[in-house]
Amino acid sequence: MDFTTPPYLLKEASVQRVMLQVLAALLPGIGAYVWVFGPIILVQIAIATAAVLASEAFMLKLRNKPLGLFLGDGSAIVTGWLIALAFPPLAPWWLIVVGAFFAIVIAKHLYGGLGQNPFNPAMIAFAVCIVSFPALMSQWPPVDLKAGFADQLALVFGFAPRIDVMSGATPLDALKTALKLGEGNTTVATVMANAQTFGYFAGKGWEWIMVGYLLGGLWLWQRKIISWHGPAGFIAGIALIATVLWLWQPADFATPLFHLFSGGTMLGAFFIVTDPVSGCTTPKGKLIFGFAAGLLAYLIRVFGGYPDGVAFAVLLLNICVPLIDMYTQPPVFGHKGSK
Repeated sequence: MDFTTPPYLLKEASVQRVMLQVLAALLPGIGAYVWVFGPIILVQIAIATAAVLASEAFMLKLRNKPLGLFLGDGSAIVTGWLIALAFPPLAPWWLIVVGAFFAIVIAKHLYGGLGQNPFNPAMIAFAVCIVSFPALMSQWPPVDLKAGFADQLALVFGFAPRIDVMSGATPLDALKTALKLGEGNTTVATVMANAQTFGYFAGKGWEWIMVGYLLGGLWLWQRKIISWHGPAGFIAGIALIATVLWLWQPADFATPLFHLFSGGTMLGAFFIVTDPVSGCTTPKGKLIFGFAAGLLAYLIRVFGGYPDGVAFAVLLLNICVPLIDMYTQPPVFGHKGSK
């Protein structure tokens, strides 16, 4: 490698290399997911992967782009895995396909393809589907439900009716609903003590899934695939507002630890906020982007009408990326204090 002219790259970086490491970083969270909900999530990942690759190939053919080069870079597969992990594990197969279609065709290729999309494709898929199919996107199986793999497959592929015993709310949604129904007579402590949905400090089972995403995210940071700014800002945003409201009124607001290890917090912090295309590019901008997204995600999940707010928070901040980057550009070398 020639070190006489810039850029001075110490190792070869390619889209495929980065995407393969992102997929590897998701494996600890996926392993915990299988342990909590069963192997059906692997089927959903396979469906999502096939759907995004088919959508990618279709659009590449329409645009006269080389299929092998772009299908092999791994970017579509990362989007597919994120869709599968964000959707309920027992969602019907066609819902995953619809989400994959919107992510690749609408959110990615209609804006010019890889590197041109202003919005995170996986979060577009989640937002479109939860607005269009709110009931299906809010049905999560209880953690302690001992459903067989055959029963799970039958639900996903429509061979069995969707019955209430196979569906429930996420810990975030369950807590919010219980507090609303209690009308001031129920506290966070009593809800979490009496419901099987909750574990040691967050959602039962979800605690370990979040730990898996955390470990994978820290590995990406250690490998310098992502910087610390976005994840730190996102986690700090959620933790700050959760701490303030919890200290102010602990009967009505859950602890910061609950919010950090429930829902899509760690997945959002390390795998969504860090998207290099739809997120900010400057270090200070990444901090602002992550922090603001964390604040919005908390406000939506606690006061809004959706089970979690990560997707909508990230999409709203995607709109602000050009403005944030413009005002956080570092000074030009040799021009101290000017931009």
